[in-house]
Amino acid sequence: MMTTIRASVALAALLGASALSAQTLTISNWDGYMAPDAVGDFTAATGHAAELVLHGTNEEIMGKLIASGGAGYDVVFVSSPFAEILNNLGLAETLDHDRIPNMANLYPQAMELAHDPGNSFSVPYAWGTTGLCYRTDLVAEAPTSWNDLLSPAEDVAGRTTMLATDRWLLAAGMLANGFSVNVTDEDALAQVRDTLIAAKSTLLAYDDTTFYAKLVSGEASLVHAWDGWCNYAIAEDENVVYMIPEEGTDLWVDTIVILAASENKDAAYDFVNYILDAETHGWAAENILYKVPNAPAMAALDPELIAAFPNMGMTPEEMFVFEQLRDVGEAQRAYSRLVTEIMAAQ
Repeated sequence: MMTTIRASVALAALLGASALSAQTLTISNWDGYMAPDAVGDFTAATGHAAELVLHGTNEEIMGKLIASGGAGYDVVFVSSPFAEILNNLGLAETLDHDRIPNMANLYPQAMELAHDPGNSFSVPYAWGTTGLCYRTDLVAEAPTSWNDLLSPAEDVAGRTTMLATDRWLLAAGMLANGFSVNVTDEDALAQVRDTLIAAKSTLLAYDDTTFYAKLVSGEASLVHAWDGWCNYAIAEDENVVYMIPEEGTDLWVDTIVILAASENKDAAYDFVNYILDAETHGWAAENILYKVPNAPAMAALDPELIAAFPNMGMTPEEMFVFEQLRDVGEAQRAYSRLVTEIMAAQ
């Protein structure tokens, strides 16, 4: 059942500032990942005062949460492996679904995610795939495989970028070698390391934030990209195409977690419910060009937007053939060591 936001806003306006709850919610999210007026509108709609603080990476906010035991934060946006870690550490609230009626807007598949079947500790906010984003006018042959990035053709070598974030960098090497994106076998990891070290000499850069701009400028011809970020390049150049390699990809999921240590649980639940309103959640799909797991929000998208950005039309069924990145426990130390070795290699 969708929340009637406009009626709530009108009621809050009539009640005035005195209606504000004593609870002041602290939300941590990436910059630009929800509407600029979302926090203000939430306060007007619900009466809960709230503030937004930004984190640049999953690792940054996780360091703060683990150090403080979650104290000082109420709601955080993190990718699914990190939500899983928060739960395993006892830092995530066990969710009471009765307090989040807008969860009814989620696709059935969004309630069956491998990291949290039944959404007991996390709510999916956005989801998609990772693949290759390239300029059709700058490559002689369209890529079909992860190896087209890792062992590029002569016309592409030196004009490629790879994501630098540990899990996604390693996943490219894992998939190219036919492994799971969560493989932990030592021999397999050594093979992945060697593949990625060999690829390093062919790269223009490791780049998590400006790769699409390099593609638009022509500095790069082929980049390792999250689907939504590739859409930014597609918006600027009609020659840009996104594709998923034949070996497959990962299903990435960014989630919302309420912290167990939160002293503002009522406000936290109301915020999650507010975000899952179809109109509120639809803003992310329309403006940051990432798919959201909200059925009515996606159904309301302009068909012309999906025609312009074909990966926006990918269905949950199509995405669910791919494997989610998971918390790999102690093997994360091996992952971190591998990335250090890759980055240090000459």
